Amino acid sequence: MSKHGFSTKAIHAGQPAEPITGAIMTPVFLTSTYVQEELGKHKGYEYSRVSNPTRTALEMNIAALENGKHGLAFGSGTAAVDAILHLLKPGDHVIMSWNVYGGTYRIAKMIWEEFGLQFDFVDTTNLQNVERVLRPSTKMLFIETPTNPTMEITDLSAAASLAKKHRLISVVDNTFATPYLQQPLDHGFDIVVHSLTKYLNGHSDMLGGLIVTNVDAHNERLRFMQKAVGGILSPFDSWLCLRGTKTLVVRIRQHCESAMRVAQWLHGQKKVKKVYYPGLDDHPQHALAKKQMRAFGGMISFELGSLAVAAAFLKNVRLCALAESLGGVETIITHPATMTHASIPPDQRARIGVTDGLVRISVGIEDVEDILADIENALDTI
Repeated sequence: MSKHGFSTKAIHAGQPAEPITGAIMTPVFLTSTYVQEELGKHKGYEYSRVSNPTRTALEMNIAALENGKHGLAFGSGTAAVDAILHLLKPGDHVIMSWNVYGGTYRIAKMIWEEFGLQFDFVDTTNLQNVERVLRPSTKMLFIETPTNPTMEITDLSAAASLAKKHRLISVVDNTFATPYLQQPLDHGFDIVVHSLTKYLNGHSDMLGGLIVTNVDAHNERLRFMQKAVGGILSPFDSWLCLRGTKTLVVRIRQHCESAMRVAQWLHGQKKVKKVYYPGLDDHPQHALAKKQMRAFGGMISFELGSLAVAAAFLKNVRLCALAESLGGVETIITHPATMTHASIPPDQRARIGVTDGLVRISVGIEDVEDILADIENALDTI
């Protein structure tokens, strides 16, 4: 469906009508195995850990949205990140954005370092920082843009060029932006990873992760990881996410529109010390975000000054849900230092701007006036 527009691909890619009944919706194939006609002769499916028609439809759908060749679905976003790190060997060195999701940091520092991988976390908004820590053993550049939670933007084209120059596997966590706002493979990246749990599903009712790549060798190895390790996405969760991607464009447009309103309003509040949103003119990488993203996303972080003030604010929101996660239709407010990024040591959190007073908001698609009223009422209590 490469000739079709993004919204058309979101609704139709990987999802032809079911051939037996003509059902317009992809069925949930709740089966563990498949009857074979004779030895060595089957209909393309042998065992659901290896492949399942519902999961295949989702893998094809997201791959199409990323302008990618191969899609691979896993049981969570962190399972997908873990599979990517399996492309490496003990002694290999990885350079990561210093503001990656806390779960990615946890996998790197608390699991993979014990098995011989080495990591440096640097500010990838300045790619000279990447070049400073390059080693002969460096094999991968793993970036997140916008970063979680301080919304830093890395130049995708420049980062991909640097990775190619040094023969690094280049990876982007594209969860915050989604393929609607940016498509890293088009900038030259090797691999894109998503937490399906977030915007691609959009309804806070499933967990999943997905990898897209145009590199056949990476796909072959990652397919082997699906089969051998088995951290795959279930058929039902695949079906839920397929339902979500059909409305991705209309949801993301509303998330972006409302987030801009909320960010601008927060920017004018005396009790808010700082607002992190790429759509604001004073964001350090605003021009770059405007160049490489279709819009600025639905995620905002803002600084309230201390843990006590943040706690008081979060205690008094009513419409906005105090919860982990993001990207759902409902507005979700999170305290990164004690929730999503609690695995990162305090000194490292301080270095990357994840202070005790930082609050992150995933702006939902409720009436924006109601979101603003809820935030204002909570601010009035501090």
